[in-house]
Amino acid sequence: MRRLLPLVLLAGGVLVVAALSGVGRPEAAHGDTTPPDSVITLGHGIVTVAPDEATVTAGVHTQAASASQALAENARLMNAVVAALKAAGGRNLQTQQVSLYPQTSPEGQVTSYVADNSVSAKTKIAGAGALLDAAVAAGANTVSGPSLDVSDRDARYRDALAKAVADARLKAEALAKAGGFALGPVSSVTEGASQSPPVPFLASASAKRDAATTPIEAGTQDVTADVTVTFRLR
Repeated sequence: MRRLLPLVLLAGGVLVVAALSGVGRPEAAHGDTTPPDSVITLGHGIVTVAPDEATVTAGVHTQAASASQALAENARLMNAVVAALKAAGGRNLQTQQVSLYPQTSPEGQVTSYVADNSVSAKTKIAGAGALLDAAVAAGANTVSGPSLDVSDRDARYRDALAKAVADARLKAEALAKAGGFALGPVSSVTEGASQSPPVPFLASASAKRDAATTPIEAGTQDVTADVTVTFRLR
């Protein structure tokens, strides 16, 4: 009676599954084996793109003798900042944080109150500098970002997936050639990657607007994908 015993070999990101016949038979020791029937390779794909979207966050920090005064002054300035962001082309505005807290002396006595409010806005990278400048001119005294991203990230990720599968095929073809086997069709593909997150770009802002627009350089980002592909061997 013949039994099949699976043998799994893993080396250099390549997994080969072989079936050995005649286990326990004397002639098996003389090289009577069945060729591998499948090969599993890992593929990696990269698509380098230029970000075209930016998210900036602008806020107002105020301080006054009473909580109501600090919050009222903050609201006045923040309304102006929101209006300026919209007028400058900002979209998808979203409040990030509103806080109010006391300042105390070393003896523990309340000396003043501090209020903070911030809002984020999206724009094309070409307009990010003008958006920051508009917010500061309207009264924003805290600025963070921009966070740069790609508007069609899902499409670029699919491109990276295609490259990852092609990379896995090249590895499998090299392995099959080295082993003297013909590569067959794909039997399974497993996705195993996460998309690169947006990259934050730190910027500082002064209370006084400069004559020149704040420069923002887009640079590039890599959208990556990884797959595990199983090929049949003929």
